[in-house]
Amino acid sequence: MIRPFARPLALLLAAAFTAAASLAVLAQPAKPIRFVVPFPAGGTADVLPRILAEKMRAAYPAGIVVENRVGAGGNIGAEMVARSDPDGTTFLVSPPGPIAINQHLYKSLAFDPGKWVPVTVLATVPNVLDVSNKLPVKNLDEFIAYLKAHPGRVSFASQGNGSTSHLTAMLFMQLTGTSMIHVPYKGTAPALVDLVGGNVDVFFDNISSSAAYHENGKLKVLAVADEQRSRALPQVPTFAQAGLPGMTAVTFFTMVAPPGTPREDVNYAYKAVSGALAQPDVKQKFEAQGAEPRGWTPEQTGDFIRKESDKWNKVIKSANVTID
Repeated sequence: MIRPFARPLALLLAAAFTAAASLAVLAQPAKPIRFVVPFPAGGTADVLPRILAEKMRAAYPAGIVVENRVGAGGNIGAEMVARSDPDGTTFLVSPPGPIAINQHLYKSLAFDPGKWVPVTVLATVPNVLDVSNKLPVKNLDEFIAYLKAHPGRVSFASQGNGSTSHLTAMLFMQLTGTSMIHVPYKGTAPALVDLVGGNVDVFFDNISSSAAYHENGKLKVLAVADEQRSRALPQVPTFAQAGLPGMTAVTFFTMVAPPGTPREDVNYAYKAVSGALAQPDVKQKFEAQGAEPRGWTPEQTGDFIRKESDKWNKVIKSANVTID
């Protein structure tokens, strides 16, 4: 038997549950959403959002499409997202370039990175110092000493002018007072091939693509540019542990929304992503890519982007790096 005073309470609870369920339904976009990746398929920037998309179907029952729009250091895909309707159905999922760095490299952009609406940081991947086996060094101290003894004679590869690997090398040279010769490549793969072949001496690469080469002895990873050691190479010290504090450089993979996207759509996307990131199999797949899952709040993400932008702006100005 239900007591008389319990009936109104039961009705109120039922009404509250119905309202909450209705809001949840209303929060779900009625059309498929797009994760726009401004870099080619197959790389870490492409793999991570595809892993998440498979785990976010319940939050977006209309479907999730991962779309690659490549070119101009990520600017082409970024411009497309910036011009998209701010209705919570289109997101840019990208490494730092078009989110925190390109505005300091390019003379003009067709979008304003300062107007992105932060959603979350999916993951961070530390850069590492790779050196060719032909260099007679075994640790960071020996490497710095070798550079100072051979100024301007050691070459370093990058994924291209203005890339994360290029800027990380510039930061390293600024911190150590050393100089190297820049050899830009069109991506990670050709740079690693020439490093392993001894045609170039140094490469500040993502740990995800370099770890296997270190483990099979084809190159030497001397230090990790993060605040803690990587689980991918736990035996390799951080730069701070090796004697060079301040040398931190991570590639971060961030989700942002077009300018003007409503807060409720941003929060819905953040909760869907953070929920997927919390699943053990997703963590395992991210870590297999050398990526540390994050899932930071929109506020934390905005603060992080601003700090990274300021940091790399100083490096770019000091090194006078520009891209026409």
